[in-house]
Amino acid sequence: MAQLSDDCFAFGGPLLSVDEALLLISEKVPPVTGVEEVFLSSALGRVVAKDVVAGFDVPPFNNSAVDGFAVRHADLTVGDITLLPISGRLPAGTAAIEPIMPGTAVRIFTGAPMPEGADTVFMQEDASLREGQVLLPYGLKKGANRRFMGEDFKSGSVVVNAGTRLDPRHLAAISAIGIDRIRVRSQLRVALFSTGNELVSPGGLLSPGEQFDSNRALLSSLLARRGVQVSELGILPDSYAATAEALERAAKDHDLIVTSGGVSTGEEDHVRQVVESLGSLSFWRLAIKPGRPIAMGTIKGAAFVGLPGNPVASF
Repeated sequence: MAQLSDDCFAFGGPLLSVDEALLLISEKVPPVTGVEEVFLSSALGRVVAKDVVAGFDVPPFNNSAVDGFAVRHADLTVGDITLLPISGRLPAGTAAIEPIMPGTAVRIFTGAPMPEGADTVFMQEDASLREGQVLLPYGLKKGANRRFMGEDFKSGSVVVNAGTRLDPRHLAAISAIGIDRIRVRSQLRVALFSTGNELVSPGGLLSPGEQFDSNRALLSSLLARRGVQVSELGILPDSYAATAEALERAAKDHDLIVTSGGVSTGEEDHVRQVVESLGSLSFWRLAIKPGRPIAMGTIKGAAFVGLPGNPVASF
């Protein structure tokens, strides 16, 4: 007795594995190699085209990591509280005063340059003031709360490698070396279509047998998260001629065309046939479920991906 199946794609021939599909994509789809310069404020999510190199040490001078009191560790009393006169004051953003006088402390603030000779900073919370002097507890290690010149980046070191997709931490690091513009890879230009006479864009009115299109919102959001330029080009009707005209037009100024629906074997599924007539189809059935009817090919030099119409399978 023949075995029954509820899988509508079970009898269409052999299935391609995901690994095989990825290999085909890498062989048949050339990368976008353009480069452009953008302001750092617009660079989030973009891919770095060239190593970003520090032109100077960061920080550019030894400085205090806290608000407190800079001292020479050698002036501290071993095993007891130390009382030192305050010989100066250094806010952040000012040049260092003369070298610290032996046997004294300098009031210092976070980010201010360390006075020459000072090697340790006590946090203000751990110190007590007494008529122009400061009481310092015992036990702080030499070099505590001091940041060294070049501790973050040495001059000539790579701050962000080429090929990195920029996130907020990278933008902060690049800003720290004084760069406001950066060379990045050109964004992929993606044309996005839904297909099917039954679909209506959200905000419209439904007639009997129709439903709202959710795939474009889903796919547009997923693509935008990858830092690409998305052109939402609407809903294609179940028409071979209309589909062929729209896909051919989109191929002229996009790197990738993405459709949802219309790639199966039904009489009203025209996308697959259009791709084969305008370009080439590399595969259309993958060994995954849901999402088996996925098509990949090229149209007039643009890459093409045809996703299933079912929202879960498309996702």
